[in-house]
Amino acid sequence: MDIEIIAEGLQFPEGPIAMPDGSVILVEIKRQTLTRVSPDGAKEIIAEIPGGPNGAALGPDGRVYVCNNGGFEWIEVMGQTLAGNAPADYRGGSIEAVDLKSGTVETLYTEVGGRALKGPNDLVFDRTGGFWFTDLGKTYPRTRDHGGLYYARPDGSMAAEAVYPLLTPNGVGLSPDEKTLYVAETLTGRLLAFDIVAPGEIRPSPIPIPGRVVATLPGHQYLDSLAVEENGAVCVATLLNGAITTVTSEGGVEQRAMPDLFPTNICFGGADLRDANVTLSGTGRLARMRWPRPGLALNFTTYR
Repeated sequence: MDIEIIAEGLQFPEGPIAMPDGSVILVEIKRQTLTRVSPDGAKEIIAEIPGGPNGAALGPDGRVYVCNNGGFEWIEVMGQTLAGNAPADYRGGSIEAVDLKSGTVETLYTEVGGRALKGPNDLVFDRTGGFWFTDLGKTYPRTRDHGGLYYARPDGSMAAEAVYPLLTPNGVGLSPDEKTLYVAETLTGRLLAFDIVAPGEIRPSPIPIPGRVVATLPGHQYLDSLAVEENGAVCVATLLNGAITTVTSEGGVEQRAMPDLFPTNICFGGADLRDANVTLSGTGRLARMRWPRPGLALNFTTYR
């Protein structure tokens, strides 16, 4: 599979959104910006977002909704950049919305149910216009804040906790029929599935461990953000071994190697939704390749 490097010199890119003109809107976590990358690789800063802009998605009002993890310390691992513990100027987590024309940033949520958000990471909109989001938690030299799964409305009127605690929940995505929600846990290497019974509601579990395990990767393979294929398979960016891992609903696994130890996200674009855009965060690049199958069209995102 041929891999084309679209842009270089990005500062830990994440949260890619494929736009109909062939550009990709993404965040640069280390630079603290929302950035547009043109098809020729030119970069334009749309908005400055202090803290740590992370996962991003287009909402029903045309704004880009951003999970802000509050910031990271940055470390070098085998010559590549990796996010670390909470920084000295850690400001807490939030959910924000960015107007693409003016660059205005609005903070919608900094807490849920009176509990502060720690490190919001990724989000996905459902057909009703609400969105699910993960909070990875936050790490410190000797301790860790737990993460969780949440549901919110984009007008700032409601946010609710769906699952807590989870261990480093990261990527989140919906099945084509929106009856299943997928969550990738970074440190466990597990892809979890939750049955949705209503917008924002997860099917209760008879035991205090909600959801089910779809797949667990062996060894030191850490899962990051994800995208869903049109057929329902889940494509998860996989850290350290540098790959995109595709998991079928039955738990079958295949991997495609990436030229980076820390690919963090994938999104599908193009007229046939087979242009796979991958953020190669360790080396600060955006890559594109032709995927063997089409991706799932996201709600409120136009591809043609």
